Parts: sequence; C-alpha cells; structure tokens
Amino acid sequence: MDQDYALFVRVVESGSISAAARALRLSPAMVSKRLARLEARLGTRLAHRTTRRLVTTEAGQRFYDDLVRILAAASEAEARIAGHGVPAGRLRVTAPTSFGRMHVAPHIKPFLDRHPRIALELDLSDGFTDLIGGRFDLAIRIGGAVEGNLVAHRLAANRRILCAAPGYLAEAEALMTLPDLARHHLLAAENQLPWRIEGPDGLTVIDGESVVRTNSSEVVRELAISGMGIALRSTWDIAEELRRGKLVRVLPTHEGATDVSIQAVYPRAELTPAPVRLFAEWLGSIFAPVPPWEDAR
Repeated sequence: MDQDYALFVRVVESGSISAAARALRLSPAMVSKRLARLEARLGTRLAHRTTRRLVTTEAGQRFYDDLVRILAAASEAEARIAGHGVPAGRLRVTAPTSFGRMHVAPHIKPFLDRHPRIALELDLSDGFTDLIGGRFDLAIRIGGAVEGNLVAHRLAANRRILCAAPGYLAEAEALMTLPDLARHHLLAAENQLPWRIEGPDGLTVIDGESVVRTNSSEVVRELAISGMGIALRSTWDIAEELRRGKLVRVLPTHEGATDVSIQAVYPRAELTPAPVRLFAEWLGSIFAPVPPWEDAR
C-alpha cells in the first residue's frame, strides 16, 4: 500500500492536516506536501483544506471509501498469510445515547478481550447518523427499513409500552382505554409524538403535546419516574424501574408499533470487514433469543 494512501486516510479521519500531522509525528507542511503530491499523481483534487479543517471533494470521498476497504482487506490478508487469523483494524461505531450507554458499552471489554487487535471507537448521539458521511463502520439504530446501500442485522425487538409512576396514577383520572389518554399528561421528546399504538383493535395514532418540552429522551424517562405523566418507553430503557415498581405499565394490551427493531447497520459491500461482522454477531449473541432486559423482568 502506497504510504501516501495511508496518509490520506489518516488526514480524512483526523479532520485536518494539523491533527493528522500530530498523529503521524510529521510537520503540517510535510503532510500538506505529500497530499499535494498524491493529488498531482492522481490528477484530481481530493480535498479542500486549511490547517484547521479539511473537507473531501466528491472524488476524494470515493477514493477514501475505496482505500478504507482496501486497507481492511489487506490487514485481514496479512493476518491470514502470517498464520494468525486474528481480526484487526479500526471499528468506528455509533449508537443512540441511552442504548449505547446501557447496552453496548458494558459489552465492549469482553469483545475486545476476544479481539485485542481491533481498535474500537464508540460515538453516542440521539441524532440520525449518516454512516458514510460520518465515516462510521457500524451504527446501532432503532428503526424500520434501512436504505438500499446498507445492511441491517436485526439484534432484537424494540418493545415499547405505556408506563407511569404509581404516584401519578394514584392522583390522575382513571385510565381504562386509549381515548382516556387525552385527559392525561403525556411525556415525549421532540418528534416522538404522535405515538403509533397497536392493540386488540389494530393501530391507533395518539397525538398531543408533551407536558414538558425537551429534546432528550433521557429527560422524558426521568420525568416519568418522577410522576409527571405517561410515557411510551422501550422496555430496554425501563426494565429495572418496572422491576422495582418505580414505573408500572398502563393499558397492558397495547404497545408501540412493532415495525421498529434494534439493528446493527453497516454499508453494503462485497467483503464486510471482519471487525464489523464480528461486532454485529457479538451483540446479536447477547441480545438473542431473549434480550437481557426482557429476561430480567
């Protein structure tokens, strides 16, 4: 592999020439010179850059994506030819904040104990993450169908139930049917309403406004525990609170729409890098056939 190719990959992943120079222990001038030399050899501009920021051109992004796949394949080939068969390489993972903290982070150490040559990075965000644009290898998503250029490895069902604190229910009006929700305080983060609820009579859409406005799903969880109202929460998020009685289920014959699942999503390719495949399989083995949060109940 041409050393300038590896340098270009490091520059793109670092986000700037100066950051790449520090990582490579080179001067920014030397990194810039080698990048310019590579562009001259290829006959195209790969990136718009300053010493503080770098943005790939369309051609540069395609070249970067190709190089990452080539480097991953080369790393695996070297391991096989050397007789090691040890998966190695970088693995950049993104996940929703709460789910990543509660159900991904605790399983990283045993995974890396098995695969010590994999360098794993975990980014937590509640926003929709563009794998290609964000240069992530794998995303944990809670959703439905994915784009055609991605592969979705189903990890577990995402059961969502209506719940509230016992104190709230003791003081609020009786709740017997879905229409009764109109008389109650609802709790949801931005863009989480309306709710799509499935029950004996099929699918019902419940609209309204959250009694407290917030952009944080974790805040909604805490508001429900404190007795502010009724929330639609995933069982992976509130299993412990249900077990302890801090939250109780309401309208138990109804759940959130079942067309949403927990998935490991990664770019479609002829050869999926071993770290990506192994991490998806690792989480799948932990969450199946019954996820630990369901089993704990």
